This record gives sequence, C-alpha cells and structure tokens, in this order.
Amino acid sequence: MTPSRDEADLVKKYFRLIIFFLISLIFLYFFFRKVDWSEVAKYLTEVNPLIFTMSILLTPLHLLTRGARWRFLLLPEKSKISLWNLFASNAVGFTVTFLFPGRLGELVKPLYLAQKEGIKKGFVLGTVVVERTFDIFTMCFLLGLFLVAQPLYSALFKIDEAVNDNLRFWGSVALIFASFLLMASLLLYFFKDPSLRLISFFLRPLPLKVRQSLLGLAEEFIIGLKFFHSLKAVLIYIALSFLVWLLIIFYYWVFFLAYGVNLSFFFLFPYVFLTMVGASIPTPGMVGGFHYFSKLALTSIYGLDPNLAVGITLVTHALQLVVTCLIGYGILWKEGISFFQIVQLREKGI
Repeated sequence: MTPSRDEADLVKKYFRLIIFFLISLIFLYFFFRKVDWSEVAKYLTEVNPLIFTMSILLTPLHLLTRGARWRFLLLPEKSKISLWNLFASNAVGFTVTFLFPGRLGELVKPLYLAQKEGIKKGFVLGTVVVERTFDIFTMCFLLGLFLVAQPLYSALFKIDEAVNDNLRFWGSVALIFASFLLMASLLLYFFKDPSLRLISFFLRPLPLKVRQSLLGLAEEFIIGLKFFHSLKAVLIYIALSFLVWLLIIFYYWVFFLAYGVNLSFFFLFPYVFLTMVGASIPTPGMVGGFHYFSKLALTSIYGLDPNLAVGITLVTHALQLVVTCLIGYGILWKEGISFFQIVQLREKGI
C-alpha cells in the first residue's frame, strides 16, 4: 500500500527537522568542546551592569531600522505603511525564526505584514528576497574593506594567515550566493513573461486551481522586484542597508564593552559577518551555527580565551532570543493572535 500525499509530506517534514537538529548538535559539539564551566561562570560575573543594560535597550533597534528600510521597498505598492506594522512584522518573524528550524520566520514575516496592510503576498515576498540579497552584499563589502585595509592596521592588529584564508573563503561563498540571488532576481524582473512561462511549464503536473494560484503568486513576487527599475532607488537602499548593519555592529561593540572586551568598531566587521553566516544555517533558533561561528571569530581573530568566548556567545544569543521573543509574544498577545495561528500563515499564504 503506497502512502498518501499527506503522509509523504509529513515524512519529509520530520526528516527535515531531524536533519536540522543533527546539524545543530554537530555545531554545538564543537562549540562546547573542552569548555571549563567554572571559568565561563567567572567571566560572566565580570560584567558592567550599566553598559549591559544599554546593550539590552539596543537589542530591538535592528527591528526598527529594518522596518524603515523595508518600507522603502514597499512604496511602489503602497505609499503609506505603518512603521509599527513593519516593526511588528520583523519582531514576529524573528520570534518564529528563533523558535522553529528552517528559518520559517522569513516566510511568516512578509505574510504577516501582507495581512496587516492589505498588500499582495507575493509582492511582499519579493521584497524580502531583495532584503536578504542586500544584507549579504553589505556585509561582504564591510568584510572586504576589513581585509583590504589590513596593511594600514597590521602593526596594531595582526591576524594569522590561516584566519585570513577562512575569512576569504566564507566571504567568497557569501558573495557567490548573493550574486546568484541578485542575478536570479534581475532575470525574473527584466524577463517577466518568459519567466512566468517557464514557471507555468514546471507547474503543469499540478491541478489547475493550484497552478493558477501559484502562478498568480509568482507574478506578484516578480512585481515585488520592481525596485530594481530605478538606479536612484537602488542607491538609496544600499545606503539604508549600511545603516542597518553598522547599527547592528554598534550593538555588538557595546555588548562586548560590558564584558571588558574593548575592540575597535572597525575590527568587529569580520565577527558580525561570521555570525551572519552562522545564523543563516537553518537550525532551530539559530542554535549551533551562530554559536560555533561566534566562538570561532572571537578566539581565532581576537585571541579571546575560549571560555570567555563561550560565555559571551551564550549571553548575546540568549539576550537577542529573550528580548525578541518577549516583543513578538507581546505583539501577538495584544492582537489576540495565538502562536499557532501565526505559524499557520505559511500554509495559508503559500
């Protein structure tokens, strides 16, 4: 007896979950290996409470700056969008990402905003692809700036050549991935009709109603890329992307100061880049990937004690998770929406 389609989908879903959890456990093994917990506890108690409080207040700042940047992409569809809804969409999306594997929040975030603002779902999904593409390009540029400027600061801050090679490798991987996303987006937008015909061809095995629904969503998605039509819009968005990420780096700079790690703002570029790489791995709550790459950067680039690196990483991840989830849950509670309902947006929207 052959399994039904629903049963097959359920098996695939659980198989993906198992894979995500295994990946997370592998990264956590290398993160926790040879940790002296007494040393970790000692380091964690040596914190400046005033500066730490400031880092807590700065934690949700990126939700606001991302919202302001996102509004710029949505202007072609709707001129007046509530900044609060943009902030709330980011908060809810990141909350889902923190609590579920597979970066599910990347889908919940635009679908939540589309529902709140009455915007076409496919259009908002298209803008999120633009967001992620420029996030990667921005951090690749900042990492490249750090690597190119090494002769200027080599006397003050020396990096092992093997570490440089790792940075170049991950920078190249990220750049290739972002370039692929950019080229795919440009091809979809500037060759809309051929793209829709190709999508329609691949959707042919599906029932007519489903095929028409997905094709309509694909057309809305492509329209969401119309931002690329204006060079001025692209340049403004690039500037906003730098603002978003420089403020994220500022958050980490303040957070490290709370634990007595006094690093130059400029020298934190590779750390934030590597944590971005780790966070992009679709593990539950970004656990494992973020932790491993954070420890790797802190120990190999800045020469921190591994126990201090573990403690700092655990606290900054926990801080972001707790603050973001409290905000996300607070927003959903205020609106009378259950967490189950918000997760179901993915099934209903796509």
